[in-house]
Amino acid sequence: MTYSVKEIFHTLQGEGGQAGRSAVFCRFAGCNLWSGREQDRASAVCTFCDTDFIGTDGPGGGRFATPEALAAAVRACWDEATEGASGAMVVATGGEPLLQLDPPLIAALHALAINIAVETNGTIAAPSGIDWLCVSPKAAAPVVQTSGHELKLVYPQPLAMPDRFEAMAFEHFFLQPMDGPLLAENTAAAAAYCQAHPRWRLSLQTHKLIGIP
Repeated sequence: MTYSVKEIFHTLQGEGGQAGRSAVFCRFAGCNLWSGREQDRASAVCTFCDTDFIGTDGPGGGRFATPEALAAAVRACWDEATEGASGAMVVATGGEPLLQLDPPLIAALHALAINIAVETNGTIAAPSGIDWLCVSPKAAAPVVQTSGHELKLVYPQPLAMPDRFEAMAFEHFFLQPMDGPLLAENTAAAAAYCQAHPRWRLSLQTHKLIGIP
């Protein structure tokens, strides 16, 4: 298959269980819960996305004809930023990365010694071989992928409150305050929930706090 990628860039993972870790982000184009167009936001399943995942025109983005070509682009981004350091990690995100991340691409990334983290909305079953799987449920969308390393829930969502997910088989449970004009209020509410429900931990978008991509 041809892989459509909005952007590939190096930064620190800002959220969840891998926060603070050096990583290459590979943002796949397209999502199954929102078109990405503002005129469709109000009617979308997920109405609060803050990410541009339309097209392939971002830094490092493009269409990659083979899994090896995309894996090589990810590895080159890592090597340029870190002078070829060990411990390479790619965060496959979107949009919805599992619309495109497939076993051949997983194999190609592993062949170049790249650990694979995925941030998915959970509506598509994950292929095997992912090294760190983060599921972030959205509204009333069904969660097909009910196990993984972390469940990271943007909070609050009236149709996706924490107790809906507590029986699922994740190692870590995070609440992340919803960004936007009510961020301060949402942060206080998420912090209070985590204090009262210690299974949940607070996840902040630290990349925004320190001003990096």
